[in-house]
Amino acid sequence: MPPRLRSALSAVLVALSCFLTPFGALAAWAAYGLTDSGRYVTAMAPLAADPAVRDVVADTVGAGIMRGIHVEGMRGTVGGMRGTMAPFVHDAVRSFTKTEAFRLAWDESNRATHDAVLHALRDEGGSGAVTVDLAPVAAHVKHRLAHEHVPLAERIPVQHTEVAVLPAGELGPLRKEFHVLEVAGFWLPLTAAAFAVTGIAVAVRRRRAITATALGTALGGALLGLALAIGRQLTVADLPAEVSQAAGGAIYDALTSTLRTVAWLLLALGLAVAATTWLTRYARPAREFVRRRRTPATATTAATDRAQQATP
Repeated sequence: MPPRLRSALSAVLVALSCFLTPFGALAAWAAYGLTDSGRYVTAMAPLAADPAVRDVVADTVGAGIMRGIHVEGMRGTVGGMRGTMAPFVHDAVRSFTKTEAFRLAWDESNRATHDAVLHALRDEGGSGAVTVDLAPVAAHVKHRLAHEHVPLAERIPVQHTEVAVLPAGELGPLRKEFHVLEVAGFWLPLTAAAFAVTGIAVAVRRRRAITATALGTALGGALLGLALAIGRQLTVADLPAEVSQAAGGAIYDALTSTLRTVAWLLLALGLAVAATTWLTRYARPAREFVRRRRTPATATTAATDRAQQATP
């Protein structure tokens, strides 16, 4: 193959590799990071201590308990004390969100929700919305109110307070996108690596090809990090007015923490390889220069020795 054609082919393959690298990282994160229940629960666990998230849970559960007071047959007793009990209910819920029991319930709720979402995305037959039930949390709050001797706390009904996490109307498109991600999560990183290796192998100047690949990878990592930052702004801005933006931002940061780490690794690795390649480029000429300077001195010394030996 002519050198010019080899250089052109190498440039195209390296460019394709650098272009696919951030998309491959994104697809692999979505296909393997978000679908692993253990990793998902571990990523979401710190949010149980986030004040914004605790406030959202407290408001949602407290509102569900107060709505339950209006069930049939309770209007004349607990219902009449609704305004009096509301502060006690909300204080009890907020107090419960600071306990170890809430952290355990948070982890179990996230695990159950994650499993339900995955089952809905992989089950073509299901069409209902995916919801999470907050009744266990309400039951803990009722027990705490009764323990503190709040009037009629034992008569507060614990109803199933279901919060939709995946609306039924979005299941169809999300299933298709999920299947595409599962395929892309495996093939995109593999294709990017194959393009990079082939582009370097066919290059006429391999050192230059390695440097270009490393710099392109670093650029891809930087663009991935920038995309995550822009995505966070857009996600928080698109939240409904009744949803806390602080809580939404905390959840977004928890879910994308691994992807942000990958973006930094791509940037650091690319710059490190490019710097190493650049430094080793000048190491060999330096060694050659030192060797050439030493050669005449060695030859002169050898000639002097021979002359001294020949002198009677």
